[in-house]
Amino acid sequence: MKWVAAALLAASLLLIPAGANAADTLISQGRPVTASSTESAAFPASNAVDGNLGTRWSSAFSDPQWLQVDLGATATVSSVVLNWESAYARAFSVKASANGSTWTTLYSTNAGTGGRQALTVTGSGRYVRLETTARATQWGVSLTEFQVYGSGGGSTTPTIPPGAVRVAEFLADCPFSHRLPDDPIVFPNLPGASHMHSFFGSEVTNAATTTQDLLNANSNCNPSIDKSSYWIPTLYNGDTPVEPTTGIFYYLGEGVRDDLIAQTQPFPLGLRIVAGNAKATGPADNTIARWSCLHAGEVGSSPNFVTCPAGTMLESYLDFPHCWDGVNLDSPDHKSHMAYPVNNACPASHPVVVPKLRQVMRYPVNGNPANFRLASGAGYTMHGDFFNAWPVDELARRVNDCIRPIVKCGTDGRP
Repeated sequence: MKWVAAALLAASLLLIPAGANAADTLISQGRPVTASSTESAAFPASNAVDGNLGTRWSSAFSDPQWLQVDLGATATVSSVVLNWESAYARAFSVKASANGSTWTTLYSTNAGTGGRQALTVTGSGRYVRLETTARATQWGVSLTEFQVYGSGGGSTTPTIPPGAVRVAEFLADCPFSHRLPDDPIVFPNLPGASHMHSFFGSEVTNAATTTQDLLNANSNCNPSIDKSSYWIPTLYNGDTPVEPTTGIFYYLGEGVRDDLIAQTQPFPLGLRIVAGNAKATGPADNTIARWSCLHAGEVGSSPNFVTCPAGTMLESYLDFPHCWDGVNLDSPDHKSHMAYPVNNACPASHPVVVPKLRQVMRYPVNGNPANFRLASGAGYTMHGDFFNAWPVDELARRVNDCIRPIVKCGTDGRP
């Protein structure tokens, strides 16, 4: 049947980038992908890299928009193919990045034609992003396929060893490092402007600390490759500071659906996050931080200090938000660029799923908490700060091997 053969030939031609080298390989299909928005749940970002011209990603009806694919590792990019639905962009650019935050433009136009556009480009990066700035229609922008061709990138599906525990997790164990009344996120370059903080991880953090300072300094974490800095308000028993036996920082894939866990992106280098409420005036003002007792679950948990039985330790749990706006490494209130999931998904305003950081502190104290206080106030003012300085490739490997496939890993980032 000639018409069947012709149809199959036409369909196959749609997937071959015009002008690409014979050695080019499609390296974006099935990779984790995120977008600035979606028109509805029927048109998710993943439709743009599923190899099916019968599905599509569609954005909200506004400018600007973006769609970003994670190639898994650094790749050399030679061409990008955009298969537009009828709602296309007249002005757009294609960019590449090694870390998801600093971008190089590979292609840009103000005269997009829609249809199928095969773009010959030269560049490299782990992330490739389409940014649209002007729609050609009243609708959003919509792609049936976003295809990146080249060489390199990472494996799509890591091997899951037999007997692996199916919990999406890796961790860093970081002891107390030092105390200072500094906060390089809230009071940058203002030494002494903050209440007293206890610092973990990086051994150099102070009011003037930058991302490069962290990358160049020693860390007391296990693994030492984690150059990040973590800090909390110092706990006092009367006037005596009490430091945790260690700080344990779990990186988790939870709080969103499994298909969204599979799209988790590494934190961009230099991301800063604050969780909790240092200005809380009562327990109801901080619904995130919790106090409990190690090995005394019968005590339960509370936003404020609890009375722990003899032989146990006071512990604090704090979960950081893990939906990122995909653009900003910080925000004026140090919180607006991040959000918590709603109904097992990230809100459209913060579409990028990143690992959920859980901070666990265990203090060698128990008994009546009447004399306990934080440098910021009562127990319900507990909060935490995170300044990401994981080396890009190391963090990406852990996200790819532990979080996305839902596998429990140790401090070495391996099952």
